[in-house]
Amino acid sequence: MFDADFLWQLILLPLFILSLAVHEFAHAWAAWRLGDDTAARAGRLTLNPLAHIDVLGTIIAPLLLHFGWAKPVPYDPSRFRRSVNMGTGSALVSAAGPASNVLLALVSAVALGLALRFTPGLVEEGSPVGFLLSNLVVLNCGLALFNLLPVPPLDGGGLIGGLLPTRYREGWHHIQQLGPLLLVAVFFFGGRLIAGPVNALAALFFSLTRALAPGLP
Repeated sequence: MFDADFLWQLILLPLFILSLAVHEFAHAWAAWRLGDDTAARAGRLTLNPLAHIDVLGTIIAPLLLHFGWAKPVPYDPSRFRRSVNMGTGSALVSAAGPASNVLLALVSAVALGLALRFTPGLVEEGSPVGFLLSNLVVLNCGLALFNLLPVPPLDGGGLIGGLLPTRYREGWHHIQQLGPLLLVAVFFFGGRLIAGPVNALAALFFSLTRALAPGLP
């Protein structure tokens, strides 16, 4: 028999896959807008989750280990438009993923508030739609803040690497070589580091939900 924790992860898995697909699409879209079509040519400029799924990272790991990942989106800074600094462009591509999760959390919170105001029966406590929207808020807050941790190869590491002055790049390159070890540590301890900020960010979005649905406690 499956335990309750595994069943909960199984229920949340489709939301996780959807959120990762949005995240990876955002990376591909940002690179494409900057002039690099590497991801587009690889079939990654799409919201189709099948293009982004890594079987181990996107399906198995979330169910068994409570964390996961999608296939990294390839991009080539040397293909950015000449007007785009490669470091700045790389930082923008890295930031696009977490930004998309913040946007998805915002859209979900607004949709939940509007539904509570105009069609409350659709999102009443225990309803599938209410469950979907409220968990999309929390899950995407977590994905955004987790990926912004300043550890390569997370997006936070890419953001720092792109914005670092040239004189610090060599030192950062040495840190990047430790990326796999740092990433393992982050997967096991990062959740504790961001638990408070995730709750605070989710609470901010849910305050918007309540503002859109007067009368909620």
